[in-house]
Amino acid sequence: LSLTQIEMFKQGLVQKLQERWEKLHQMWLDWSRKSSNESGDEIPTEPEELELLALLMARSITQQLQITCCKIVSAIQGLPSSLQDKVKQSLRTMEELHASFLVANSFQDLASSVLSQRKLAVIREYMEELLDYLKNNIPLSWLVGPFSPREEEE
Repeated sequence: LSLTQIEMFKQGLVQKLQERWEKLHQMWLDWSRKSSNESGDEIPTEPEELELLALLMARSITQQLQITCCKIVSAIQGLPSSLQDKVKQSLRTMEELHASFLVANSFQDLASSVLSQRKLAVIREYMEELLDYLKNNIPLSWLVGPFSPREEEE
């Protein structure tokens, strides 16, 4: 991976999260409009329905982040073990978060520790550390590919 590819990966991840957040925000706006414009024939969207939509979106986002973390873990073989450990810890945290959203039927079902912003901040910090390391220490095999001896013709 080149420095440009690393930056593109980072921007893509941030963009994907931004798109998901905007979709959730749009659902909230739609619900708010329906609630404020109640008419006799229209069935308003219930808060429970909005909560379910938010949970479904959280499941999808955490699943995507989990998949991304898995790909990163497999791609960083050979880097310092301290970085590998941090990325693996991030993956475990994402797996726990995704599992919690999978079994939750409402936000009340989630423990406050699951929704800890500190956990998510730590994941971001670890990923930033990884990206900073890669900016300054791109593994040679990422630039030129694996080396293999050439077979000589006899």
